[in-house]
Amino acid sequence: MAKEKIILTGDRPTGRLHIGHYVGSLRRRVELQNSGEFDKIFIMIADAQALTDNADNPEKVRQNIIEVALDYLSVGLDPEKSNLFIQSQISELTELTFFYNNLVTVQRLQRNPTVKAEIQMRGFNDDNAADNKAGIPVGFFCYPISQAADITAFNATVVPVGEDQEPMIEQTREIVRKFNSTYAPVLVEPEILLPDNASCLRLPGTDGKAKMSKSLGNCIYLSDDSETIREKVRGMYTDPGHLQVSDPGKVEGNTVFTYLDAFCKPEHFEKFASCFVGKKVSFSFASLDEMKAQYMAGGLGDVMCKNFLYAVLEDTLAPIRERRHRFEQDIPYVYEVLRRGTEAARAVASQTLAAVKRAMKINYFDPGVLDELIAEQSEKYR
Repeated sequence: MAKEKIILTGDRPTGRLHIGHYVGSLRRRVELQNSGEFDKIFIMIADAQALTDNADNPEKVRQNIIEVALDYLSVGLDPEKSNLFIQSQISELTELTFFYNNLVTVQRLQRNPTVKAEIQMRGFNDDNAADNKAGIPVGFFCYPISQAADITAFNATVVPVGEDQEPMIEQTREIVRKFNSTYAPVLVEPEILLPDNASCLRLPGTDGKAKMSKSLGNCIYLSDDSETIREKVRGMYTDPGHLQVSDPGKVEGNTVFTYLDAFCKPEHFEKFASCFVGKKVSFSFASLDEMKAQYMAGGLGDVMCKNFLYAVLEDTLAPIRERRHRFEQDIPYVYEVLRRGTEAARAVASQTLAAVKRAMKINYFDPGVLDELIAEQSEKYR
């Protein structure tokens, strides 16, 4: 019998999702969901992980769960095909994390590049620091172990993530191998699935910064209205050396073209040809490569490029925004989707936890096991 193909992925509920999430993971999840290649798909709202660095603000996490759920449904994740669930409501994940803690050293966690990068990004300082970020919360530090519990609980064979998460998946694989060799081969070792479009590995912020971040205010959200998107595109970072329209421009490091790499389709050039018609000049492009070549040669202004990008983004985001508005009018349905998905996910996680306990021989009260223990210990003390 062939092994089931199972996906586990998800997001921390830290706010509305943006187009960086869309090109980095959400769009691919919908494609994988609709491909028919996978037997089960589990998509987690990782609120317990969000609490590792938001423990003093649980209401923020609570409110953001619905924002993430709305974005999931609006991009096309289908609860009939994918289990959408809330992490904290599955206590089996906490138990698995506790058992896996014994299989990982502090030194190994400290070497994890993703952990180091996340600690630096969040401004956690040493224990002698005076601010409220003093020290690293243990829960946050152990995040890779928690993630391993999430992945293995559902027997995930495939984990779609960005390249920055590769060290996390490798640590999960190490934990699986350590557990299986120490106890019994009950855990599934997952494979990583990276984005197939290089431009989607890490979409920069509108200001050209390496990371699109809510705290930096450089995001375009999936739920932004049309005028907000227009204003954000108008203020977008381009080539600082492209001072005159006639000047040759650079597309490398130019945020407008990075976004076009991620969103533009060949049909957009015919659909939005009017973006390239001005009072003194007009262009006709059949592909993004032709547009890039003209920009690098000079004569193509940033305004035309931004107008075209806005049209492309609106073409993609308007249907998502409309679907989100419909779901916003039926919040009871959204919570019912999460409740049903969480119940189904917990049933699977419970089976995995039972197998883990059997392998570790801590299933004392399972049917038949207690009788064996009683007989064994009774014989011992006769």
